[in-house]
Amino acid sequence: MQARRVYARRGLAQVVTTLLLLVFSVLLSGIAIYYSVNIVSTRLQTEDVRLTKEKVWANSTGAVAALKIQNLGGRDILIDKIEVRGVESSWNTVWFHRVNEGSVVSGEMNVTSYALLDASIETIDGRNYTQALADIPLASGRDLLLYIKGPDNVQVDDIGTTVSISMFTINAQYVTECNVKSAT
Repeated sequence: MQARRVYARRGLAQVVTTLLLLVFSVLLSGIAIYYSVNIVSTRLQTEDVRLTKEKVWANSTGAVAALKIQNLGGRDILIDKIEVRGVESSWNTVWFHRVNEGSVVSGEMNVTSYALLDASIETIDGRNYTQALADIPLASGRDLLLYIKGPDNVQVDDIGTTVSISMFTINAQYVTECNVKSAT
């Protein structure tokens, strides 16, 4: 009689199989988390705006507001609207100067008379200003100097009171406050 050979089917033990599946799933989830964090951290750029050097001057001829806007965030912004003491300023009353890249504006904004801000203005304190016609774009890492002619509800009687200046973008509202000073 011939001897029958019995071939035993061999496989991995159940414990080893469970460990392999566990290691594989942990490794796969680690890769997915690393990939997700990488995408979120490199592609998610936030808006970060700082309003500084805010001033409001008033005298018998009218009022002028001044402001420095710094875009410190990782994305460009579009200045949608500017309000002084809750009243929107129309774009034809706003003059702006884009600070050159790498330049630093360290001094205060200059007292500027109401009468000086008109269509023929070219420079204030040696800087070229442009009258705004519509929403103002501001690139990431750049600064903008603004003058606002005749904020509607600021008068000479307001000298010594606090007023707010608000700037709106598509994503946020930024507010700062300052005291109204005499322009004389």
